[in-house]
Amino acid sequence: MKWVNKKRRELIKLNEISQMRTYTLGGFEQKVLIEGKKKSNPVVIFLHGGPGAPIPFSAGCRGMFPKMTDQVTMVYWDQLGCGINNHLIEDSFTVDQFVNMTIELIRYVKEEFNESTINIFGVSWGSVLAARVADAAPELIHRILIYGQVLKQLSFNDEVFATLEQSNMPDKYLNRLSEMKKAKSHSLSDLKTIMKWVQKYTQGYQSKEGGKTPMGDILWGLLTSPDYSLRDFKAVVISGYLKNTSLLTQIMTIDLTEILNRISVPYIIFQGDTDIVTSTVMISEFIEASNNQNLILKKVDHSGHFPGASGMEAIIQTGFSFLIDHSKKI
Repeated sequence: MKWVNKKRRELIKLNEISQMRTYTLGGFEQKVLIEGKKKSNPVVIFLHGGPGAPIPFSAGCRGMFPKMTDQVTMVYWDQLGCGINNHLIEDSFTVDQFVNMTIELIRYVKEEFNESTINIFGVSWGSVLAARVADAAPELIHRILIYGQVLKQLSFNDEVFATLEQSNMPDKYLNRLSEMKKAKSHSLSDLKTIMKWVQKYTQGYQSKEGGKTPMGDILWGLLTSPDYSLRDFKAVVISGYLKNTSLLTQIMTIDLTEILNRISVPYIIFQGDTDIVTSTVMISEFIEASNNQNLILKKVDHSGHFPGASGMEAIIQTGFSFLIDHSKKI
């Protein structure tokens, strides 16, 4: 705790629970941080994006987010392969394995907090796990909060193509984009390339308005975490996913339409108005056409696929209220 400043130490002490647990998930021992002001509060399990990107909430953020931990008991899990649970993710790994690990984690948490509701908060890739888990084991979950819902046709859709065509992207890239647009199938290299273009030439990832998430403060908080070693900190970015192709290949062709249409637990989706990574237009059209009353859409102004300041405010204020105000078991 020597690197932890006084304010953070005091915030940690105010929590009834602030503990690192070790669970066996998918046959691997993994560390999970559980933190909350009151053990009786609703539980929220955070499923980060990536795969392999435990930002902004990770097992290294003890005492960093009292706006959340004052309201709920947060479960921070660096999914296998990154952060404190760094491990080589070979191409034998599948989406199904991560879904099963998530279900195992929920069962462990539910066993301990059997008087509290168990909720999920997922972003991007985490939304794939959340939807799949809700479909496979709805009895384990009370409510789900998502920011940036994956649906289908990730990156290769008319909206992405049109937005890039209207950007200031150089002609040499526009020519390659035209080839991708005509292609009947796409490679993993195509996916990585188009994601880089979206990040550089559009507001798909980050809106220019609405304020940015204080990434500097978050990274400093992880670097000075009482739980992270320097190796764990590095594995937030340079992780066991670097050579993996199997997961992105599966995600590239994933279609969650049928799963989301039959979701049987209350499921709120926040989408940034400039998000074309997980297309807000596509999600809006899908939910409008769906007859599933459990699906709720909230558009966030001045926010992209990565929640800026306005996106974070919407998540903590409106999103967490969705979980807390209806915290009685249903």
